[in-house]
Amino acid sequence: MCADVKAREQIKKVPTGIEGLDKILNGGIPKGNTVLVTGACGTGKTTLCVEYLMNGVRAGDKGLFITVTESRNKLIENIQTYDFFDMAALDKGDIQIIEFTELMEKLGLAGVEITNDNMGVFIKGFIDLVIKNKVSRLVLDSLTGVCFQIKNRDNIRDFVFKLSKQLGEKRVTSLLVSEIAPDSNSYSTHGVEEAITDGIIVLGNIAQRGHLLRTLHVVKMRGTVHSRAKYVMDLSSYGIIIVPLLKSQT
Repeated sequence: MCADVKAREQIKKVPTGIEGLDKILNGGIPKGNTVLVTGACGTGKTTLCVEYLMNGVRAGDKGLFITVTESRNKLIENIQTYDFFDMAALDKGDIQIIEFTELMEKLGLAGVEITNDNMGVFIKGFIDLVIKNKVSRLVLDSLTGVCFQIKNRDNIRDFVFKLSKQLGEKRVTSLLVSEIAPDSNSYSTHGVEEAITDGIIVLGNIAQRGHLLRTLHVVKMRGTVHSRAKYVMDLSSYGIIIVPLLKSQT
């Protein structure tokens, strides 16, 4: 076995708790990685992220969900139909759900474009939440929504790089949601995020006999050997189920 493979196998993994995904990732996401979870509308990105946090609570990890595109109440309303969701985790503070607008108001940045001048304050706001809540798993849903407030492409690259670096230093394993069009050839809206993050998980749809099947594909994941095959992903009432994509289904 070559040295770099041995080194990857010794890296501590954070199991997602989603059995099929952990098998694909050879045990889970390397601790401290920042992963882009990307896909079109309705592909299951938010569900995967919430299940990741809920499974973390059962493993003793505290989670933080920063919601950009919908309110806290709406998020809970949409996700509580799943059996894996436990409101007690929120009541006990094991998972915090923070609305992005509230964070920006506290930082004095509401309605303000993020530039080099206020980037430090912006990122510090995220890291302070992590420290205050003793977070080891984080979800930002969505990075795309945040980037609309940054606008400048170079500043977006700078933000993703600095946020990923500081989260990694805090040993926080993070999922950043990226919204893309169904026919997009990129993994992100601005085309820079995927080059900076440690991993990319692509969720999509394929048509079969008049139905759309959800799919999952791990494009990259630094620090672990992983499958690069495409899988079928089903959103059952118990959570996400992942099975191999048969050739007859493509």
